[in-house]
Amino acid sequence: MATTYLHRTPSSTFAGTKYTFSGWFKRGDLTARNCMLWASSDGGSADYTEIEFKADNTLHWANKANGGTAGNLITTRLFRDPAAWYHLVFAWDTTASAADRMRIYVNGVEETSFGTDTNPGSGDTGCSLATSGDEVDIGRQASTYFYNGVMAHLHLCMGNAYAASDFGETDATSGIWIAKSGPSVTYGDDGFFLKFASGALGTDSSGEGNNFTVSGTMTNTKDTPDNNFATLNPLENYYPNATFTQGNNTIETDNQAPSIGTVGLTSGKWYCEGKCIAASADDHYMIGISSNQATATTNEIGHWSDDYGYKGSGGYIRTGNSDTAYGDSYTTGDIIGIALDLTNNKLYFAKNNTWQDSGVPTSGGTGTGAISITAAADTPLGAYFMAAGANSASEEYTWSMNFGNGYFGTTAVTSAEADGAGIGAFEYAPPTGYYALCTNNLGDQS
Repeated sequence: MATTYLHRTPSSTFAGTKYTFSGWFKRGDLTARNCMLWASSDGGSADYTEIEFKADNTLHWANKANGGTAGNLITTRLFRDPAAWYHLVFAWDTTASAADRMRIYVNGVEETSFGTDTNPGSGDTGCSLATSGDEVDIGRQASTYFYNGVMAHLHLCMGNAYAASDFGETDATSGIWIAKSGPSVTYGDDGFFLKFASGALGTDSSGEGNNFTVSGTMTNTKDTPDNNFATLNPLENYYPNATFTQGNNTIETDNQAPSIGTVGLTSGKWYCEGKCIAASADDHYMIGISSNQATATTNEIGHWSDDYGYKGSGGYIRTGNSDTAYGDSYTTGDIIGIALDLTNNKLYFAKNNTWQDSGVPTSGGTGTGAISITAAADTPLGAYFMAAGANSASEEYTWSMNFGNGYFGTTAVTSAEADGAGIGAFEYAPPTGYYALCTNNLGDQS
């Protein structure tokens, strides 16, 4: 969400002792405070609610209602998996015993270990989340600490303290905790349910009409708790000064070592797209696949024999620390498609939907125009990862990847082409038999 957030001002005053906030969150920035929910009437001195990931990646929930005893929970464990969706539920009930007045659930299980554990007073009433004249923000704290990541299925229920099982359930087939699309809960006059539906990102679906105003540019991604898409991985980024945005699908850096995806591929046929949307000079940016971990900032894609990078400058393929003539050069704004065939150990690149070296990704074992690659099982990591980077330490660049989410940065793709399973939104149609990198496809297509 970067500097984007949602805002509303409640119209009535809540004087109850119970409320529940539930939501699904996929993390982006892991280096700074990321606030999911903030509400206050006085800037946070005597009446406030705050839910955030702290800069140390602990989860923090603070609530001080009408000047009563401040409730404050900070977890001991860290939440630093950028590839996962977290279902978080926060249940406030000051009619309960002290230890149960603030309860946090993570993926259906109650959190019980806290570094800070301060209980609110018995019977504390009022809540800045639904007090007339207060400020309620989703995605920031006051004017700072913006949430950088993805959100889904946000519920605020005033007057009831619900459990995680009221909002989620275990899928009988996969055993994965998934969202209930229409939970049986009561929202109260100032509660809300944000589905983040396309074209109605701030619309309340609870029936209470408590809509939010969108500030900034909010995008509607295909990445959801029910179908988790690959992104770039900030934990696998050798150079720590890189900046990840747009749900970790965009990276800005001046480092040669690439950023690789969150999904390692060992079999099947896969497609994604990348666009270098900005560069300081030259055309030394590269895109491709990696099967090694960088150990220095100079380890570009293709530094090793089992990495393969398509260079903007000259259109070369780089592998084993050497360049080979391959295709057309490309520059900022061009869309590079990657078709990875791990059934036949072949790799293809397209520039603006033209497959380079007269490649035919559907040619199977014949591999017409293909780059022959090492079998995934024989690589150092035992898998290939989609990667974006550069071949010059002096150049600043910004890559934006589309693993099927439907965006380059904040710009939606024009065509919204899906794969053969009807999944994803790409600028160009994936070759027949190639699929988007997401959990729904990993089981069926790999």
